[in-house]
Amino acid sequence: MYSVHPSVAYAQAILRNLEEKTGRSLDAWIALLEKEGPSGQKERRDWLKATHKLGGTTAFLIADRSVGKGLDDTDEAVYLAAAPGYVETMFKGKEAFRPAYDRIIKMAQEQLPELRICPCTTIVPLYRNRVFAQIKPATKSRLGLGLCLRDFTCKLSPRFV
Repeated sequence: MYSVHPSVAYAQAILRNLEEKTGRSLDAWIALLEKEGPSGQKERRDWLKATHKLGGTTAFLIADRSVGKGLDDTDEAVYLAAAPGYVETMFKGKEAFRPAYDRIIKMAQEQLPELRICPCTTIVPLYRNRVFAQIKPATKSRLGLGLCLRDFTCKLSPRFV
């Protein structure tokens, strides 16, 4: 039902090019953190940025991995296994909106065979070439449906509109 979020490929590219760009592999960065860096994940991220001038995303990926997190950011299978849990967690305490969410997803899938649904921890973006909609159980009394219809061409059936 879900597709791999495009950010996974982005994170994979960062890690793939890490040694070329920084002079150290992921394992070497983790070893350096263990030897010289602080202990907390946030502190490690800040240390990598301040001391080694790494960009935010690169520092985030290294710090996450150094504390045993972040595989869902870089491994397609791990992301796909985690995606249903992201949706379940989003709807905890907001279960009344789950049928509406399921119906929106079903109608979108019926109308757009090329649709990709890529849950995150706070929203569920819907992609064709780029994100054109997002669904979010915003509060206990409101389900958010954001649409970006610029350059969007699709013949929708009357029951979808």
